[in-house]
Amino acid sequence: MAKKLSLKPLGDRVVVSPAEKEGEKKLASGIIIPETVDKERPAQGTVIAVGPGKHEDGKRVPMQVKVGDTVIFSKYGYDEVKIEGQEYYILAESNILGIVN
Repeated sequence: MAKKLSLKPLGDRVVVSPAEKEGEKKLASGIIIPETVDKERPAQGTVIAVGPGKHEDGKRVPMQVKVGDTVIFSKYGYDEVKIEGQEYYILAESNILGIVN
């Protein structure tokens, strides 16, 4: 992403650009029809911005993820925001389940 994001997360928050979901169809009207409704999987995306980390016992705890990491995160553990027509997710680092190598 060549353009700098105009959103800076606070604390242990992370901004993620969601990956395209496999098996979903998006109709021209914008309605998304999932392949299966009963199979819920974690979501995946790319880290766009990282907060400074949270404070514990008066010290800043460093973040484990960095910009550019591809991460898997809890499907219901994020807030959706739209900036300049692009959809992003803001989530706590604790909602990230892993980093894809």
